[in-house]
Amino acid sequence: MITGLNHVTLSILDLERSFDFYTKILSFQPLAKWDKGAYLLAGELWFTLYQGLLFARTVSPEYTHLAFNVSEKDFPIWQARCRASNVREWKENRSEGASLYILDPDGYKLELHVGHWQSRIAATKKKPYKGMEFFV
Repeated sequence: MITGLNHVTLSILDLERSFDFYTKILSFQPLAKWDKGAYLLAGELWFTLYQGLLFARTVSPEYTHLAFNVSEKDFPIWQARCRASNVREWKENRSEGASLYILDPDGYKLELHVGHWQSRIAATKKKPYKGMEFFV
C-alpha cells in the first residue's frame, strides 16, 4: 500500500539559481548541497534539485503542477514576496481557497495554496464539476 509522497526531484539547469529560488524566496530548508544538486525540506516534504539534462522548457498549456500548503494568515505575505521578487505567474486562481500559481526558474509550475482536499471536496459538493462523482 502506498502511504504518501516520499520525495520530489526536479531536474534543473542552474543549481545556484534554483537553490536561491527555493531557499530564499520559498523558504525551503536546505539539508545538503553538492556540485550537481541539493536536498531541501518543504515542511516534511523531501525536495531534491538535480542539475542535469533538461529539455527546453516553455510554459505549456497543460495543468500539471506541484502545490504547496500555505496558511490563510500567511498567504498575503507569500503573494507579496513572490511578486516583489518578480516571480512569474502562470494562472489566475478560480477555485476554492486562495492560490498563487507561479513558475520556478526552470519553468516548473508551482502553486501556493490555502486549503486541503477536505475543503476542495466540500466546495465541489456545493458546486460540482460536470460529471463529478463522489466517493467520500
